[in-house]
Amino acid sequence: MSIIEDLVIASRVCAEYGVIDAYGHVTVRSEANPNHYFMSRDVAPELIQEEDILEFDLDSNPVHPNSPKGYNERYIHGEIYKARPDVNSIVHNHSHAVVPFSCTTCELKPIFHMSSFIGLGIPNWDIRDAQKGTDMLVRNSMLGKSLADKLGKHPAALMRGHGSVVTGNKIQTAVGRTIYLDYNAKMQFQAMMMAGSSESVVYMDDDEVAANVSWQEYYRSWDLWKKKWLKKLAIEKNEKA
Repeated sequence: MSIIEDLVIASRVCAEYGVIDAYGHVTVRSEANPNHYFMSRDVAPELIQEEDILEFDLDSNPVHPNSPKGYNERYIHGEIYKARPDVNSIVHNHSHAVVPFSCTTCELKPIFHMSSFIGLGIPNWDIRDAQKGTDMLVRNSMLGKSLADKLGKHPAALMRGHGSVVTGNKIQTAVGRTIYLDYNAKMQFQAMMMAGSSESVVYMDDDEVAANVSWQEYYRSWDLWKKKWLKKLAIEKNEKA
């Protein structure tokens, strides 16, 4: 199994769970050269194949000449990889459940043990702090660095009116966190509606967060997703042959 294949599967999984649609992207740091990362060309994640994967340096320039057009927001990934040598995979997503937390004063908190990493802190980045009057997209290194600075050492950051960026030391961790961040946002909203306020909801405490984060890399989920998508991708290849 190759890291390129894992990247294709990760993109398909995120699309399947609705955390990314025609937009959003998953990347993974190169195992051979930590100053490079892999990312698809500009195509909907649900359609990505291995031949769509491109290699970029940390300035988000394509390594190989005459590469196809990449995603406009690849600078999110390059700047975070520069700032965070501990991060080996990143997901930028537009989860509909998460966006409301990015543009209100309601703080996203861990309500579900599978999303305990939220308890490590999820800062909220407003692109206007870096540049006013943008189209909300991270189209250059300056904006990417601003986002990376706001992320700091946290596992994820919200992006006001846009979505979020989620990191992991492994690709399965980044994907798992992305999916469970979306689940937690939905559950927290539901609990707040039932309780009548955010303050009436019981969230995970710091000790519970620490006890869960220590083991939570979503291996079992990844194994399930990967086996499922390997079968689907094999069918797609056979249909093309």
